[in-house]
Amino acid sequence: MPHDHPHDPHHTHHTHGPGHNHSHADHLHSHMHEHDEAADLQVLASQFIDGFVQATDKSSYLKLAGVPFERPGIGGDKALKLVDVELTTEWQVGTASPSFGSRELSYLPFPGEMVRDRTNMSLVYVSANEKSALDIRDFLQSKKSEYDL
Repeated sequence: MPHDHPHDPHHTHHTHGPGHNHSHADHLHSHMHEHDEAADLQVLASQFIDGFVQATDKSSYLKLAGVPFERPGIGGDKALKLVDVELTTEWQVGTASPSFGSRELSYLPFPGEMVRDRTNMSLVYVSANEKSALDIRDFLQSKKSEYDL
């Protein structure tokens, strides 16, 4: 992301990595990442969920996306089978955060137009001895790392 500030002509960015913070008499700034990976992942998850909901053949949608229908269990073998896809919707109606100098939370209820919904998806795998839920964001993050999207 471009930033506006003067640079010493002898100062080069290749001497330190991205996101560096440092203080010199002629150079004081903080670099931001070009994009927020968590926000990108949330958009990807939302699009994945929307596609799944709209798909007429849900199993084929999951197969095309590379969702495994079997996963290793605790023992390491492919003991877990995909049996459910859970969708849960949460409505954020306010926010709470620690208060300065108090053990009470600072609570801010949202006005109606700020209330937002979030739909989460989990892939539920079972075996005779085990049940495991894989959050779709974790699955997508592993795919992103695999393909460096």
